Parts: sequence; structure tokens; C-alpha cells
Amino acid sequence: MSPADRHSGFPRLLGDVGGTNARWAWQHAPGDALSNVRTLAGSDYATIADCVAAYLKAEGLPAPRDVGFGIATAVTGDRVQMTNHPWSFSISALRTALGAARLRVLNDFEALAHAVPALDADQLSPVGAGAAVRDAAVAVIGPGTGLGVSGLVSDGHAGWRVIVGEGGHVTLPAATTREASMLAVMRERFSHVSAERALSGPGLVNLYEAACALDGETAASLEPADVMARAFASGAAHDAQCEEAVTTFASLLGNVAGNLALTLGARGGVYIGGGIVPRLGARFAQLPFRKRFVDKGRFRAYLETIPTWVITAESPALLGAARALDATA
Repeated sequence: MSPADRHSGFPRLLGDVGGTNARWAWQHAPGDALSNVRTLAGSDYATIADCVAAYLKAEGLPAPRDVGFGIATAVTGDRVQMTNHPWSFSISALRTALGAARLRVLNDFEALAHAVPALDADQLSPVGAGAAVRDAAVAVIGPGTGLGVSGLVSDGHAGWRVIVGEGGHVTLPAATTREASMLAVMRERFSHVSAERALSGPGLVNLYEAACALDGETAASLEPADVMARAFASGAAHDAQCEEAVTTFASLLGNVAGNLALTLGARGGVYIGGGIVPRLGARFAQLPFRKRFVDKGRFRAYLETIPTWVITAESPALLGAARALDATA
């Protein structure tokens, strides 16, 4: 590593650590594109340090000068405990173990929010109409292993400040009698039915099982991908309860996203990330997300002007981690 690189904070290790997988990338120098992108299953490693070591070894990379990554949990101090994964670590101890001069750990949707201003039009897929208002607040939401929520507000100087929170754990509202019944079934199992209990990979399975319970059907042992596949299958492979789970998922996501847009005044638009919605592709626009998003009574007209986009960029949170390091260099 050259003295210039060491002084400038490069090379960098960047990461996007979710409840299922950890994706890592490398940035050799300022302005360089991200390289050596590799996804590792979190369950294969006892600790996050072990996962990083395996990545560096597999890619033949040296110890990084700076490290930045988003992680799917609240980051409120030195000790980090993941919500949907057993990894727990001290930020300061991890920095020492990695031999890094600087380590920045962010909530995963904080990292994604940092990436949003840098996304191009071809990295977004619109759902419905609306036009972004310049310098207005922006909302970011996305279901994956959990449900991430964040936002952006203008700093008044052509830049942005990221809003960090745990909006995935708000109490989930129902808008129909059937939804209320499904949530009642889920409430028998969970002490609190948060938005994440339905709007996530495991949430798709929870919705499917609730539909089966209400219909007097025996639920099969399914993974989230199975629920989506059976929902869109034809003939004997089609499953009515899976279809209802996916439709209800989209409706509830629209409801929660609309609430978020109203709360933030997100006239700059709503960006949908995470691992589930992008996989639905063009089918997502046919589901009732946007219908439910605008269905807010007297504020329908307000919400109809707000654009909603699905983020289709590859690994945007890695870009966000890099931009977060830039912002604090």
C-alpha cells in the first residue's frame, strides 16, 4: 500500500450485511468503480470478522485502510447486535481486528439512503405517476430478510442529510376486514405484529400461513421464494393462499409506504429497495401497491403527485457505504 493511499483512506472495504447474506466490495482509489464484489452467506461464519477474512482471502486482497458497511439492525453505540442474525460485535474491536484506520458502521437503510441521490434513471423502475419536487424530503423503504426504512432531507446547501430510524418495527395497520383477520392470526403467534412481520421474506410466509389458517387449509412448509413462485404459477402449481399472501404483501407495503410519505412529507419521492420487490420485476406494478399507497382519503390528491420507484441498481447499499465514508473523510 502506497503512502498516498494510506493517507487518503484507500483502499476501502465496503459491505452490505443483511440477515441472510453479506455482500462485500473493494474500492482501490478515489473515484474508482467498486470491484471484487462477492456475496457470502452469513450462516457460514461464526463472526463478522470471520466473514471479512474469508472475503479478503478469496479475493486475494490486503488489509483495507478504511472500512464502511451497512448492517441490518439499529446502530446506536459501539456494541452492535443484529436483529435477524446472531452476529454481535464491538465496532472498535472489529476495527482493531481488521487493522483498519477507520471503520464506519451504518444501518443498512442508512447506507441505501446515501446512495439514492447518486442513482441514475436507468437504475429505477417507476410504479405509478407523480413528479419529484426539488429539495423535498425523500422516503426509502424496502423488504428483505427484514423491513428497512430511512429517508433524506435537504441540508439547504444542495446536499442531503440522512434520516435513520427503525420504521420496520412500527405496528402494522390493517385497511380491510380480511387484513385485520390475518393480522389477528399473526398476533396469536407474535406479541407485537410489526410491519416487518408481514413485509419481509419471513413475512410473506407469515401471510401465507395466516391465509391458510383462515381458510381452514393446512399450510405447507414453504420458503419466501416458494410463496412467490406458487402465487404466479398456472394450473395445478398455482396456490390461492400464496397468491393472497403476495397481493396482501403489496397492499400492506403500499399502506406503510403511504404513511411514511405523509409523515416525512416525501414529495421528493419514495424509493423501494430490499431484496424482494426487485425480484417481482414487472409483476409488482400489477399488484395493488400504488392503489393502496394513494388510498388516504382526503390526502389522495397529495399522494398522487408523489412518485414511487423500485431501485433496480445492483448493490446500491455498497455505493451508499462509499458515499458515507466520503461524507466523513
